[in-house]
Amino acid sequence: MNDNSNRNSKSVISNDSFPVIDKRLFLPTSKDEMDMLGWSQADIIIFSGDAYVDHPSFGAAVIGRVLQKAGYRVAIVPQPNWRDDLRDFKKLGKPRLFFGVSAGAMDSMVNHYTAGRRLRHNDAYTAGGRHGMRPDYPTIVYSNILKDLFPDVPVIAGGIEASLRRVAHYDYWKDSLRPSILADSKVDIISYGMGERTMLELARRLENGEKISEIGDVPQTALFSDDQPQDEDIILYSFEECLKDKKKQALNFRHVEEESNKMYGKVIWQSTGGKMIKINPMYPPLQSEEIDSFYDLPYTRLPHPRYKGKNIPAYDMIKHSVTLHRGCFGGCAFCTISAHQGKFISSRSKASILKEVKGVCQMNDFKGYISDLGGPSANMYNMRGKNQSICQRCVKPSCLFPIPCPNLNNDHSSLLDIYRSVNNIPEIKKSFIGSGVRYDLAMSKSEDKNISQANKEYIKELIVNHVSGRLKVAPEHTSDSVLEIMRKPSFSEFNKFKKLFDGINSENGLSQQLIPYFISSHPGCRETDMAELAVITKNLNFHLEQVQDFTPTPMTLATEIFYTGYHPYTGEKIFTATSDSEKKKQRQFFFWYDPENKESIIKELRNLHRQDLIDKLYPGSNMKKSPKYARLRDGKKNERQNRKNNNHKK
Repeated sequence: MNDNSNRNSKSVISNDSFPVIDKRLFLPTSKDEMDMLGWSQADIIIFSGDAYVDHPSFGAAVIGRVLQKAGYRVAIVPQPNWRDDLRDFKKLGKPRLFFGVSAGAMDSMVNHYTAGRRLRHNDAYTAGGRHGMRPDYPTIVYSNILKDLFPDVPVIAGGIEASLRRVAHYDYWKDSLRPSILADSKVDIISYGMGERTMLELARRLENGEKISEIGDVPQTALFSDDQPQDEDIILYSFEECLKDKKKQALNFRHVEEESNKMYGKVIWQSTGGKMIKINPMYPPLQSEEIDSFYDLPYTRLPHPRYKGKNIPAYDMIKHSVTLHRGCFGGCAFCTISAHQGKFISSRSKASILKEVKGVCQMNDFKGYISDLGGPSANMYNMRGKNQSICQRCVKPSCLFPIPCPNLNNDHSSLLDIYRSVNNIPEIKKSFIGSGVRYDLAMSKSEDKNISQANKEYIKELIVNHVSGRLKVAPEHTSDSVLEIMRKPSFSEFNKFKKLFDGINSENGLSQQLIPYFISSHPGCRETDMAELAVITKNLNFHLEQVQDFTPTPMTLATEIFYTGYHPYTGEKIFTATSDSEKKKQRQFFFWYDPENKESIIKELRNLHRQDLIDKLYPGSNMKKSPKYARLRDGKKNERQNRKNNNHKK
């Protein structure tokens, strides 16, 4: 095991400009750093599209630390230069076992482009927020370079980009159906989902002398395989068939989503270019002891010293946060979490969480505030089915839609205990909840009176003690028909929560705000739905700011509907705004209060014959008195009269 595995983040020397940190506390990123550790060769070298931050919220750091704990010498090359003579790909030489490749914590295309396919000007995962430090599709670019330079060394891809492209998928930025990323890259195996167990198993098998081409049965992997499908396996329509028939792509998606959300899934196969891709099922959910072991490793919780104190925006947001669990059983149609982490919750122990919180308290810049105690959804900690045998047979992607599952234990008492225990630590002034709260889950009734009481206490505790003045929640839309496609609860649930929120604020002398998050142009959403959203939110005194235009990302239900036009589960045709002009028209309703949008909105509503909505959004705004309207009216009146005269002559 490396000599830096048991060091801690206290080996910091203050300096007038920025802290000088012992580089041996980190995974080595250069030949000099390897020499400092006395290494002549690394066992594993990870190439990452992100800056290197040694924090448990950054995947490359977690995989590196987990492999290091198992005894492997792990180096990392963050954001290698792919434009020059490729020296970054050569500088650490050849690893003894394999190269790991990850595009980073975000899909590179979401990172690079807006929903309107316009280039972003910054990158939150790069020092200084600088744009252009990674290519589009780093998984493809990095792996192809490595295979060209070191053809005999295995390349294993992981991370969100590879994970969500493991099967044929719609690529919004190329506006085309693409094959599995295995077909476009030179990786040997994809490790999809949360990769600790997969990468440990692959490292062990390679260490024991197996060839990468012989390893075809590790859970949560995808690879080209010459094996024969078994009777119980699922064989998808081929990539080529899906190119010809979008309905087949939609049917494929249902199988992929259901298997991704099973406790014990089946092997999936898909033919691409005449070769068969084999996708092994996910591991069962982690137990607390195992997930604790991943978070209890000696992270410095700091960016590597190579960045010389430059801020990394994504790190600044999460450096004082603590993750409580993994997985999400919400199953939202536009979300990728279940495809990557699955719907079953893996929760850390209270002891492990408090240990990390106390570690955060020791950070040099800690001022007493935990920015987030959360997870994919803030309030699913320690929740599972009452009868696990039912969960083992379940194929539903959501435990909350259309109504909360009667087998779901939604007891918030464990989470309530975590919140209170954290706030009782002397160094903590306040802990905030920055992750999204599923208010429908917290308000869901239980037959157990103790659980119902605990959930009421949770909501009060959340609002009174864990909000920084503004609580962000995500109703996503106001139209029940759109919310049904989104797999979200009726907007009436938000109204109930708002009444609770306002009441608790009033009782406690607080003046906090509820900040709702909404999406435009989601499949099923029409302009009239957005206009009604504008009226409803206006009546609730919201001037919306947390909004987004729907961006199709691989392996979500909403993306499949966007591309195919069909709902994969019902076969129903679903309207979707796909053109830039349609999307712009929908988005403008978020900002009905902006004077620059008024004329355009009124024009659209007149085209939709919704004078009633004009009157509600802009009362007293009589467009019939405007000169422009008068000209249009007189022109149409003359046109009608001319038609009548012509008909009379005939």
